[in-house]
Amino acid sequence: MSVQLHWATTPGALGEAEATRIVDAALEHGGRAGIDIEVVIVDDAKLTELHGRFLDDATPTDVISFDLGEEGEGPAAELYVSIDCARRVAAERGVSEERELALYLVHGTLHLCGHDDHADDDRARMRAAERDVLRALGYEDDTSPHDRDAV
Repeated sequence: MSVQLHWATTPGALGEAEATRIVDAALEHGGRAGIDIEVVIVDDAKLTELHGRFLDDATPTDVISFDLGEEGEGPAAELYVSIDCARRVAAERGVSEERELALYLVHGTLHLCGHDDHADDDRARMRAAERDVLRALGYEDDTSPHDRDAV
């Protein structure tokens, strides 16, 4: 598996080795180990623009996943993550920027593995999977309330 990490904004608290470890663990948990993923860290403005262009929802968000398929050249998937959102939410919640970014990487990767979070039952399963992956990686549980009901 190959994870390519690109910073399209000011670099933050997560390096390529840790991003690879996080994405790899989430892919393993979700049954898609071994695919190539490109991770692009962007600012809020860029992710909001992508959210509007590709998902018809021009509101800010934390992470967007694109499954590009496993055939052909290049990555099988792309994750776009907002560093601004991670920094803001981490400060509000009293967690590290690295942990918040890890959550977004796990969340986006689990979407690529077929997890959904729109219906209550699906959201509960996704939150449990996020918790399992983050615990396996050594991240402490985040027990405070979260706007997106994440862990």
